[in-house]
Amino acid sequence: MQFGIFTVSDVTTDPTTGETPDDTQRVRSMLKIAQHADQAGLDVFATGEHHNPPFVASSPTTLLGYLAGVTEHITLSTSTTLITTNDPVKIAEDYAMLQVISDGRMDLMLGRGNTGPVYPWFGQDIRQGIPLAIENYALLRRLWEEDVVDWEGKFRTPLQGFTSTPRPLDGVPPFVWHGSIRSPEIAEQAAYYGDGFFHNNIFWPMSHTAQMVNFYRQRFEHYGHGKADQAIVGLGGQAFIRKNSQDAWTEFRPYFDNAPVYGHGPSMEDFTASTPLTVGSPQQVIERYAGMREGVGDYQRQLFLVDHAGLPLKTVLEQIDLLAEEVVPVLRKEMEAKRPEHVPSNPPSHADRVAAQQSEQAQQSELV
Repeated sequence: MQFGIFTVSDVTTDPTTGETPDDTQRVRSMLKIAQHADQAGLDVFATGEHHNPPFVASSPTTLLGYLAGVTEHITLSTSTTLITTNDPVKIAEDYAMLQVISDGRMDLMLGRGNTGPVYPWFGQDIRQGIPLAIENYALLRRLWEEDVVDWEGKFRTPLQGFTSTPRPLDGVPPFVWHGSIRSPEIAEQAAYYGDGFFHNNIFWPMSHTAQMVNFYRQRFEHYGHGKADQAIVGLGGQAFIRKNSQDAWTEFRPYFDNAPVYGHGPSMEDFTASTPLTVGSPQQVIERYAGMREGVGDYQRQLFLVDHAGLPLKTVLEQIDLLAEEVVPVLRKEMEAKRPEHVPSNPPSHADRVAAQQSEQAQQSELV
């Protein structure tokens, strides 16, 4: 099973010092965080995509392309690539380029984002969000899978004899996750294509997450991609860890109470009771996340948000170390001990996808 971290790239004032990083400092801290996660042995680093303050991750492939050159093992991904407001032609080219640069050490998650005004900024209508996601992804797949594309749809100008460059590495497109919090149409889309489904449930109770994931699993099996429990699932998460639980609560409380992302709404006690946010000792985080499989079944990727709410870089790096050293090894062992043999441990790697394509081509040749 894969464990990693994701960033939403917020620029937030540290409530304990009153200091606010500028955009440059925040971007550079994200680079350090990703490199530290790689060195610590985590499996995935993912970045969101935003085009409005207080977020700075406006160009995921630029960030991940740099990281491809300075990391060794970690999978580079996105926690949102905006399928609705980005041109699918540009997505095809940008992520194929990242795939080549990283030698296949990447994947991406497509989503609609959480910022309504981004639609008119990029010439789109938010009321068309679902149809945009469906049409744009259908075109994106063709651009990756076909050398020459003729295409006409509703939301962009037609294409005639178009070839997206560079071509996907080894002729195999990147693995795609479809991220959605509340839209069954997106879970259906992921199931239809046999892609991964990621439920970033950081603000939601497990009952809702289980409903969405189990719907995706049923539809995955319906479309003939395998058994429901073989569908590729990822979850979001949040944790703040200290060796002593009370120290964690004391240290994190001012960040929770003042962070814009929480909206000055429920208390930290209420929020941790009803969402995956876990503030406490390594053992408490282990117990909370080991229980996730009870709601969604055996899954393949767990990402944690650890660098938000104005937390200083030093603290974030300490959180990564605690995750990598105290939490992940135990969680991985427990999760894998319970996983049936026929259920994948990880999302398919580039090598897995190349091997699958070669096997399919060999079978087709035998039938000719």
